[in-house]
Amino acid sequence: MKSAARRLGLSLLLLVGSAAAAAEPVTVQQMRVWRAPDHTRIVFDVSGPLEHRLFMLQDPNRIVVDMDNARLQQSMSDMDAGGPLLGTVRVGQPESGPLRVVLGLKADARPRSFMLKPAGPYGHRLVIDLYDTKATEQENARPEEDAISSTMMRMSPAKPVVRDRIVAIDAGHGGEDPGALGRRYRTREKDVTLAIARELARLVADTPGMRPLLIRDGDYYVGLRQRFQTARRQRADVFVSIHADAVPGRRAFGSSVYALSEKGASNAMARLLADKENASDLIGGVSLSDKDDMLAHVLLDLSHNKTMQDSVSLGDDILAELQRVGPVHMRRVAQAGFAVLKSPDIPSVLVETAFISNPSEEKKLRTPAFQRQLAAGLFRGIKSHLAHAVTVPSVPIQAIQGTEPAREHVVRRGETLASIARQHNIHVDALRFLNDLRDNDLPVGLKLRIPAKQGDG
Repeated sequence: MKSAARRLGLSLLLLVGSAAAAAEPVTVQQMRVWRAPDHTRIVFDVSGPLEHRLFMLQDPNRIVVDMDNARLQQSMSDMDAGGPLLGTVRVGQPESGPLRVVLGLKADARPRSFMLKPAGPYGHRLVIDLYDTKATEQENARPEEDAISSTMMRMSPAKPVVRDRIVAIDAGHGGEDPGALGRRYRTREKDVTLAIARELARLVADTPGMRPLLIRDGDYYVGLRQRFQTARRQRADVFVSIHADAVPGRRAFGSSVYALSEKGASNAMARLLADKENASDLIGGVSLSDKDDMLAHVLLDLSHNKTMQDSVSLGDDILAELQRVGPVHMRRVAQAGFAVLKSPDIPSVLVETAFISNPSEEKKLRTPAFQRQLAAGLFRGIKSHLAHAVTVPSVPIQAIQGTEPAREHVVRRGETLASIARQHNIHVDALRFLNDLRDNDLPVGLKLRIPAKQGDG
């Protein structure tokens, strides 16, 4: 009986202790603000999970955030966050009741809030994203407009198209996600990748016939899916994601290039790196659960296999040029399931420029001179790929420029790009390029330009 009583008493003490622990207030440690082109992110670092509520007030426009059972770790004075969307931030700490934060707005905004569990260098976080209402409405209307424009182009007579080749340049990580940290100087991967990306964009912009598209041009996070969606929306010709590798130990060195694989990783290093890079969304606050479902229907398209082959070819060209800059870690393009590379119709690679975990390479990555060398190597590889991917011997340059008459082919039922290319004895990629085609669907009656033969005209 005494033993049972002791066990009962111990259980009651544990219950009381648990209730007391649960009643401990959550500490709000600090607040950070990140401004991206399409939204502003407010992050509260907190000591544990908390319940919160949002509601909006008008005249003036503001968002009120109530955090239950929360207390400030230290006083937080009122502040003006700056930027086009978020204005003043005021914090009220009553003796009882929830901790209240009031976000003053400079424009109409749509808020979204969520809790994040500990990930990477961070603990629990309360995240509030503010989206500009007007900009969001315009962005949502754009896909429909693009679809209508694309349909009209397909239904109208095809014309010779000479346009700049668009290079999508993706600076890895950013904002909430610093990426890897150097051991000696605590260099942040997100800073290095942005510096290299901007230098690469400058080289591309200075080259006639090429145009850069910076996926991230500031210190903010972009979700992995949004990165390749932006490239697709802007009809990029190649997509290059820039990173700086990190592994346990200090001896690993050199550049590496990776492409997408749907059949598994080509080696253990590629698999580990893909897992690490895919986890960036968990740090940045985006769920990865919908990635595969969203892509399932496009991955069934056989053209995706062609794109993956082109991605490896792009990687080969970049790797060859990076060998002129410095040592390479792997002499062949490795493959794995990188979420950021899952664009079904754009050759895409992920480049690990060097090992930021290696003190000597970290020191080099911090220097503008080495950043320029890496950007130049990337640029030469991209330019080489675009040259042999676009300049097909079967396409007389005079036909592209319009100085020599081109022929015309009207698509008939059952015809494909491949069958039309064989019929006219030209390369299928030349047919795509001359008519600026992005997929295999050919509506009956569509008029295609056919490169003129040398003896025509």
